[in-house]
Amino acid sequence: MRLAILLYDRFTALDAVGPYEVLSRLPGAESVFVAERVGPVTSDVGSLSITATATLDEVPSPDVVLVPGGPGQAELMADGPVHEWLRAVDRTSTWTTSVCTGSLILAAAGLLTGRRATTHWLFTDQLPALGATPADERVVVDGKYVTAAGVSAGIDMGLTLAGQIAGDEVAQLIALGIEYAPEPPYRAGGPSTAPAAIVELMRANARTIMA
Repeated sequence: MRLAILLYDRFTALDAVGPYEVLSRLPGAESVFVAERVGPVTSDVGSLSITATATLDEVPSPDVVLVPGGPGQAELMADGPVHEWLRAVDRTSTWTTSVCTGSLILAAAGLLTGRRATTHWLFTDQLPALGATPADERVVVDGKYVTAAGVSAGIDMGLTLAGQIAGDEVAQLIALGIEYAPEPPYRAGGPSTAPAAIVELMRANARTIMA
C-alpha cells in the first residue's frame, strides 16, 4: 500500500504527521511525501520543514492520498498542477483523504461534490460553495473519501482508515503502540465545549492564530 502525502508551503505539520504516524505502521505500507518540487517544504509555523522526496508526476497511482490543511491552502484553491494531480490520482486511489482545510482543496478540485465532508470548525461554512455537504463530525467517511476536522483529528482519521484497511485489531494495536489515549487538560478542543469567551477570541483572531 502506497500512501502519498501532499506537501505545500505553510501546511500544518500535525495534519500530515499525525496520519503518517498511524498509517505508516500498517503492514506493507510505504509512505511518500510529494510536492510540486522535491526538497524541504516549510510548515505554517516556519521552524519545521519536511522533505518532499518525489514530485507530483513521480507518484501517479498511490493507493491512499492525504491532503493536509494549513494557511497555505488558500493558495491552492485555484485550478492548477495540484488540482490536476489530485483528479488524476483520485481515479485509481482506494482512499482519498484530508485533514483540516485540506478538504477545501479536495472540494475545490471537484472531488467532494455531493459528498459529506468536514474541516476545521472555523471553515465549515466554505464547504457548501465548493459543492460539499458539511458534517459536524470529527471524521467523516463518504465512500472512499475520508475527511477529518481540525489538525489533531488527523490521528483519529488515520486510525479510522487503518481499521477500514487492515481491520479493527490492527488499528487497535497501532493505537496502543502510539499510546493514543487523549486526556486533554482543558475541554476547549471544540466550539461546543470551549468557554464562549475563548471561542469568540479565536473567531476574532483566527487570521493571527491560524496563520
